[in-house]
Amino acid sequence: MLWIKSLHIIFVMSWFAGLFYLPRLFVNLAEESSSGVAVERLLKMARKLYRFTLLLSAFALVFGLILYLGYGIGRGEGNGWMHAKLGLVALILGYQHACGSLLKKFEQGKNRRGHVWYRYFNEISVLIFIAIVCLVVVKPF
Repeated sequence: MLWIKSLHIIFVMSWFAGLFYLPRLFVNLAEESSSGVAVERLLKMARKLYRFTLLLSAFALVFGLILYLGYGIGRGEGNGWMHAKLGLVALILGYQHACGSLLKKFEQGKNRRGHVWYRYFNEISVLIFIAIVCLVVVKPF
């Protein structure tokens, strides 16, 4: 079980690292005023990072499901923290989907948001990450 838990933590951390950086690429894309080499390079980086975060999220979810269903971690009475955590996991999956939609808008040249908006958008994943870590470590309910 400890190997599964270790792999889950590794993939979750890697997944979130990608989600921390992807919106930062959006900030840089929003700051670029013309389409040129820099924009194409940033788009290529964003595409590759997005695909990689999808892969990382799949592994994180698989190992999390193994822990939850196979070992019963977080099930039973007094595990309300797990329900809250799973709600936040659903939220971060929605955030990842939103990143994919925003990437498509950049690729199509249809972005209408400024770099400041993306700076705030970038912080959402950090706040969700903090909440998940606190729930898992403290188990407040």
